[in-house]
Amino acid sequence: MSDAQFSYEHLTPDALLDALESVGIRPESGLLALNSYENRVYQFQDEERRRLVTKFYRPQRWSREQILEEHGFARDLQDAEVPVAVPLEIDGSTLFEHNGYQFAVFPSVGGRTFEVDNWDQLEMVGRFLGRIHQVGASKPFVHRPTIGLDEYLFTPREVLANSPFIPMHLENAFFSDLDRLIDVLKNRWEDSLSNIRLHGDCHPSNILWRDGPMFVDLDDARNGPAIQDIWMLLNGDRGDQLAQLDTLAEAYSEFRDFPANQLQLIEPLRGLRMVHYMAWLAKRWQDPAFPRAFPWFAEAKYWETQVLAFKEQLAALEEPPLTLAPQW
Repeated sequence: MSDAQFSYEHLTPDALLDALESVGIRPESGLLALNSYENRVYQFQDEERRRLVTKFYRPQRWSREQILEEHGFARDLQDAEVPVAVPLEIDGSTLFEHNGYQFAVFPSVGGRTFEVDNWDQLEMVGRFLGRIHQVGASKPFVHRPTIGLDEYLFTPREVLANSPFIPMHLENAFFSDLDRLIDVLKNRWEDSLSNIRLHGDCHPSNILWRDGPMFVDLDDARNGPAIQDIWMLLNGDRGDQLAQLDTLAEAYSEFRDFPANQLQLIEPLRGLRMVHYMAWLAKRWQDPAFPRAFPWFAEAKYWETQVLAFKEQLAALEEPPLTLAPQW
């Protein structure tokens, strides 16, 4: 069954309960669906009054070996005292299967939203990113992918070309500017990068705050350049980003050399994510959760803004890359 054909319709409440009971977990509360599109994630309280979260992985996306590598990375980070959501081990395993669905169970780790404009919080996140990357650099993922042009540009270009979403009157402008962006990104990409294990999707929503940061959702963990986990924390105008970058660099460097030689990859990585994101939505549109969450994706106005976004990203790629303050 292809991604486009797959449906979660058989993952009923009874199926969820049966799956959890198959590993000895009996929910006492209802299963509260959490905000997740790729997988299905539910919070509940079990008979031992533990607050838990279960994640049912989207079939056909990750192999068993790839999911177990995600879990292994989480355990490695926990062993290094990095605050991260780690799956429970039950009878010697962290990954289970029931009726074709692979799933895991995690402790529930609540927290406030990480405040990207809070300098103290940003500094602490920088320290932990240094520690995450120190662990990530100790060995590579073997089964999980490495960030590259095929996954993030060429395959998405093909998906978009075969999708019905782009309005006919915009097709020429859209693909002309997309191909210009792809050409520039190809020329800016470096295949000889020093790749390490990454969080992979380290945007502010995947960092919860209690007494400090709690890193969640390693579902997109993969090999790649360290700057991938850093650039998504930058926001605002160039001056704001330079100040944020210096704060992150100073804290990060307490545990690992900051990857200053990768700063020129920030805008190329932003371009890769832009193209990949559009294709991801197109591929997942048959999942009813996606039209409900992203109704604007099927509107002409969205695609008009993407043509403009391509032009803006091409202009950003012509700007000098961000640099650290002179002391770095």
